[in-house]
Amino acid sequence: MPHDESTAQARSVTVTEPTSLRALAHPLRLKLLGLLRVEGPRSVGQLADLVDEAPGTVSYHLGTLAKSGFVVEAPELANDGRERWWRAAHEQTHFDPAELRDDPARRGASVALRQSILQSYLAEQLAALDAESTLDAAWLGASTGGDAFAHLTLEEFARFGEELEALVEKWTTDRREPREGTRVTRVLFSSFPRP
Repeated sequence: MPHDESTAQARSVTVTEPTSLRALAHPLRLKLLGLLRVEGPRSVGQLADLVDEAPGTVSYHLGTLAKSGFVVEAPELANDGRERWWRAAHEQTHFDPAELRDDPARRGASVALRQSILQSYLAEQLAALDAESTLDAAWLGASTGGDAFAHLTLEEFARFGEELEALVEKWTTDRREPREGTRVTRVLFSSFPRP
């Protein structure tokens, strides 16, 4: 995946190769990419502090992400020749498990990535729960959560997913930059046929 480092961050990338899927499946790499997407470009040292890892470890994992095109260096942000800065190459990563399921290597990598993503979602939600006492009551009151079930046809289920994604897109597209009175909020959603 070639990238022009002088251009703005691309909106999204679709991933189909097992090596790229597996690169993202590592929990620390997933966390580093998420930080670069939400917080913006950061130096290796800053990222190491944020994830409580050694700079050498962070550098190694950023290199792995770079090989698959998920991050790019941002040398224009460095204060000196020793400092290495990185930015996310895309705002979002997409992959379609249905398209990957017939190839054993792709399916295995897709499952590994989805397991890592679900674990990271749980960790984020537990961290948010731990931090509730520091939140303004109004922010806590505006938070949502829940689950539901419905008997849907395949067509209804597909339409539901499209409408849900459109709703999330509506509320996130032009709201990626900080503004006065805002804070980073997280929307997690999932729909699946019960086994």
